[in-house]
Amino acid sequence: MAEGENRKPGLLGRLFGRSEPAPAPQSDAVSRDGDVPPAEASPKPEPKRSWWQRLREGLARSSSALSQGIGDIFTKRKLDASTLEELEDILIQADLGVAMASRISEAVGKGRYDKEIAPEEVKEILAAEVEKVLTPVAMPLVIDATKKPFVILVIGVNGSGKTTTIGKLASKLHGDGHKIMLAAGDTFRAAAIEQLRIWGERTNAPVIAREQGSDAASLGFEAIEAAQKEGADVLIMDTAGRLQNRAELMAELEKVVRVMKKVDAAAPHAVLLVLDATVGQNALNQVEIFARTAGVTGLVMTKLDGTARGGILVAIAEKFALPVHFIGVGEGVDDLEPFEARDFAHAIAGIAR
Repeated sequence: MAEGENRKPGLLGRLFGRSEPAPAPQSDAVSRDGDVPPAEASPKPEPKRSWWQRLREGLARSSSALSQGIGDIFTKRKLDASTLEELEDILIQADLGVAMASRISEAVGKGRYDKEIAPEEVKEILAAEVEKVLTPVAMPLVIDATKKPFVILVIGVNGSGKTTTIGKLASKLHGDGHKIMLAAGDTFRAAAIEQLRIWGERTNAPVIAREQGSDAASLGFEAIEAAQKEGADVLIMDTAGRLQNRAELMAELEKVVRVMKKVDAAAPHAVLLVLDATVGQNALNQVEIFARTAGVTGLVMTKLDGTARGGILVAIAEKFALPVHFIGVGEGVDDLEPFEARDFAHAIAGIAR
């Protein structure tokens, strides 16, 4: 029989339905002396990381840039005007803003001229000054139960993460026992409508949607009426991403707000501006124009894990003093959490808790 040819059953095999045994296949799992290694144990699931761990990891690029700069400046060197100027430059490069950089440098220099100061002490001062600015704006999003439905309008530029943020927020509110309804007001993107429908299924929330290209203001009107009829506690409405320098798009956003008020004069009860941390200083311009157009009541900052410019949140807080409700440091549903000033200040300064 030629090598590799299939063996045919022998006479006894043909009579009793048995074939001659084929040679045992060689396996990598069998050693040369015939011993079979024990089966590998199933890997243990990784323990769930705390929010503090996720926050520190998310802000690692921002804190590393600051820590390295501070270490380079203050290691074995006496403090003088030149040192403080270099520190200011590092802080400005981290998008903390000129005013904040000046304030931190002044605090570091106070009573320390011609003395050595350890980098760790500088980071402690940095964290303390950042915490002072952030504490007044670290406010939770409060759902007023007397306003039913409590209408949340979510706005921002293209790609800031509005729809994903809505999904995460809906999940949190649903977990808190609120009856949620969603409105797919980003009528320009079919993908956004479908994405919101998926989040609706996950959170048991009805989704008010129309075909792509529909009028967003009319949809907002219908959504509030539907939420009233269904007895929803919270209505969260998505909007199309729009550049803050496009007058016609900002006028459309004004129309959405205006039409909502025809159903409920107090609506929207919260206007959340979602900001992408990776845009740096451009976020300041976004806050200014969106606040003027739509009456922003609070901020959500996303993608802090994708940038070394996390300091922009501090610059925004220092300039506008708008409430910061949530920050995001990842794609998971648990990676959007209420903003805590002390945690953020310590994480961005690279200080262990």
